[in-house]
Amino acid sequence: MSEDHRAISQMRAITISREYGSGGGEIAKHLAKRLGWRLVDHEAVEQVAEQLGVTEEEAAAHDEQVEGLISRILYSLQTIEPVGYVNVTATAPFTANSREYRDALERVVTAVASAGNVVIVGRGAQVILAHQRDVLHVRIVASLEQRIPYVMRREGLDQDTARRRIQSKDRDRDRYLQREYHCHPEDPHLYDLVLNTNILELDSIVDLICLGLEHKSRRLSIPDLELGPGMGLPRYPTQPGDFRLPESTT
Repeated sequence: MSEDHRAISQMRAITISREYGSGGGEIAKHLAKRLGWRLVDHEAVEQVAEQLGVTEEEAAAHDEQVEGLISRILYSLQTIEPVGYVNVTATAPFTANSREYRDALERVVTAVASAGNVVIVGRGAQVILAHQRDVLHVRIVASLEQRIPYVMRREGLDQDTARRRIQSKDRDRDRYLQREYHCHPEDPHLYDLVLNTNILELDSIVDLICLGLEHKSRRLSIPDLELGPGMGLPRYPTQPGDFRLPESTT
């Protein structure tokens, strides 16, 4: 095994947060394939309905809401280990504001990461796993002007419909993270990497994530107090001065 693969093998998971239409889902798929890791992402609506014991229409209505996420994740985990992380039954459905749902989701996401070798898309995983050093957190963004044509092409929508869909999806995701964890998904401090797909192509983004994964893995053995932007840097020879903006001439 090469040195970089040995380093990466120490990492358990990558979380992918993304703006809708930024290509984050495709990046996650290619990343999982490149690493040979399991992808925990959207499962088919039919599979969600089967797990929840509801109609396809009911499952589809909550596809970007919180209901049903556990069922999709559990379904995707069936080939990793026996499903036993959390008991989810159709007779006790979770609601959008349910504390039970959030607690169960946290147990599932934690179990997924503990199983190792997994790329987790969304689910608030960047917050749930925030304090695990062996997890890399990534945010994928792009300008609205770039995301609109992406959604138009991928979903066959006109410009106005694509714009509304992007804004609605982003709004739903933002509200969930703020409501449940009092965090905003755009906060850069939640992530190790924030990558913009406006110019960089998919394969380059995947390369950068793999590089970040490797480099973070090499710091797992370093104590927390020795980490940070000053790691390995000497003290300034003199006290740095403050940069002062020129006074306005108007």
